Amino acid sequence: MPSNDELPQERRLRGGCMCEAVTYEVADNFLYAINCHCSKCRRTTGSAFKPIAGVAVEDFEVTAGTDNLFRHGDPDGIHDMHCRTCGSLVYSWIAERGTVKVHVPMGTLMDAPSIRPAMHIFVGSKAPWFEITDDLPQYVSFPP
Repeated sequence: MPSNDELPQERRLRGGCMCEAVTYEVADNFLYAINCHCSKCRRTTGSAFKPIAGVAVEDFEVTAGTDNLFRHGDPDGIHDMHCRTCGSLVYSWIAERGTVKVHVPMGTLMDAPSIRPAMHIFVGSKAPWFEITDDLPQYVSFPP
């Protein structure tokens, strides 16, 4: 049996806010990656959509600046965590239907993840000025 030193190391990715007051590490063990076009995601990012990657809570860790985070949303449900200094969205806490996940905005990653978005969701409320030009599946709301 191999010793702990011989076991493969889990790949950890670095990420953080724009001003780098808040940083995090996340295991490159994402459950899914999607492009969300809902109006909330568009307003949160100021963009046409938000590319997000979902990961288990235990695979995500804020490594610096925890005291520099502020929460927007339901503290017991879905909420976003932003940097107090620059306002960047750092991550989202998704507690619903008896499960909890962390949504990492893929634009906050400093290292490239192994996963890529696999679909577009909430295209029924996408920005009217934006045209989706890739071949990824599109869903009006959540996929079936």
